[in-house]
Amino acid sequence: MRMVYSPHPVTDRPAALCRKYLEGKDPITGRPFLEEIVENLTRPLAEEDRKGGFLKREPRPRLLAPDTARNLEKLFYDSDFTDGMPVVLPTEARVAEMLKATSRKPDELVGSMRPSPPHEAWEYTVEMVAVNAVMAGAKPEYFPTILALASTGVTSLFSSTSSFARMMVVNGPVANEIGMNSGIGALGPLNRANATIGRSWTLISKNLGGSGKVGETYLGTQGNPLSYNNLCFPEAEDGLPAGWNPLHVQKGFKKSESVVSVFSGWSMSDIAWYSEMPIHQVIRGWLEHFFSFNTNAATLILDPIVADDVAQAGFGSKEAYADYLAKNTGTPAWLYWQNRENELKQARAGVEPYATYLKMGPGTVIPVSRYSRESPTPSAFMASKETAESATTIEIVVTGGGTNTFWSGGDFSHVTSTSVDQWR
Repeated sequence: MRMVYSPHPVTDRPAALCRKYLEGKDPITGRPFLEEIVENLTRPLAEEDRKGGFLKREPRPRLLAPDTARNLEKLFYDSDFTDGMPVVLPTEARVAEMLKATSRKPDELVGSMRPSPPHEAWEYTVEMVAVNAVMAGAKPEYFPTILALASTGVTSLFSSTSSFARMMVVNGPVANEIGMNSGIGALGPLNRANATIGRSWTLISKNLGGSGKVGETYLGTQGNPLSYNNLCFPEAEDGLPAGWNPLHVQKGFKKSESVVSVFSGWSMSDIAWYSEMPIHQVIRGWLEHFFSFNTNAATLILDPIVADDVAQAGFGSKEAYADYLAKNTGTPAWLYWQNRENELKQARAGVEPYATYLKMGPGTVIPVSRYSRESPTPSAFMASKETAESATTIEIVVTGGGTNTFWSGGDFSHVTSTSVDQWR
């Protein structure tokens, strides 16, 4: 593919500056930008241009030559096989022990992964995933969950300049079987299963999915601290109020199944907002004015105490509360008009209800929800793989130790859910 490069950044730059970029020069070649575009579109194809196929993974031997632990650790760091932190060296014995935790064959294909849509996908086997699970410090009993996560093909290190993050939620019997923490400190670095399963995702993304190469396949301008263990935690199913289904049941699985669910977003904020207002209304007020690049999706992580308070306010299910939030949150006027050029033209022409919305002024809230699946999405790559089983884009997960009326909110959206049991 013939490439032309513009100066950066272009995000949040005024149109006049972007026009100067177009009328200026390619910063890499120094040639006129528009001239290069025209030439690349019209120049006859050369033999090199006709080549197709996949980008090749760099060749790596299955086994490294014997050496001291210190030298091998240095080799892993120097080869960019790590996340910058110490790893457990994946000896043949350790990998073999990991492989005993699944009935799948070592050379069986698990899936494929790419840093972002323009990149080609790399395929990987059960043994390759096992190597990275060992490196992350995971115990063999965690391996089916890690394989399920790898099978989704979702990278934890998406290549975007806006510094994505990922989140994974585990449901079903496996969470208790392997000792995951859904109680006090569930989102913190206090549990081996939570920490190493999440870290395995990062190493798989780097070493098997081609992600995380700074300046090439990772372009997040500041990076994201959530990427260290990728918000890996189980839902506190025992803490769900009566009538509230766990996440995997909401996604069409049986309660007895073990499932991994993957989310994508940018940020998650811990919130302890004490008010005389009922907490379900406090959350509604926060959600109405919450802003992120992904303005049309939100995920709430509620402590069991908060979930119980919401349920006692009359919301007998997660869906009922999500529906209430979607129907009772408007859109700040400045944000509403930002993504609606056609409606703004109609408003100026006197077309209702847009004319009335415009008269309300920039500091008001327009009575149109952002959190419905019919709302326009700001970017195609945030579209979920799932079918629209809900009328809203609000997800609710319950976890925590019940020591405070604490909750978290962010712009994460559900991507996919998959069975762990098939990888046992």
